[in-house]
Amino acid sequence: MKSKPLIIAGLLISLGGVVFADSAADTWNTSCAGCHAKDGSGNTIMGKKAGVADYRDPKVQAKFTDEEASKIIHDGKNKMKSYKDRLTDDQIKGLIAYIRSLKK
Repeated sequence: MKSKPLIIAGLLISLGGVVFADSAADTWNTSCAGCHAKDGSGNTIMGKKAGVADYRDPKVQAKFTDEEASKIIHDGKNKMKSYKDRLTDDQIKGLIAYIRSLKK
């Protein structure tokens, strides 16, 4: 009988990860894809104008740490605006994990 609560807890944790991943994808699509493209290629009108990098490229992703990405998303940089008033720290962490998942 003690195993049922553990199984239920494990399922809830697993489902929470899926919800979190979907949330990060939603955040990407609504807040980032306009410049960075849904696939992370940067192949958009705004992305080309701003000279954004192709986040699908492992070499591009190797050029920045999660901490550096967090600071840029939070504070903004060059033409990218700050998201400190729009995203929580947890949302930013999820977004960085999502960016890392774009790597091919």
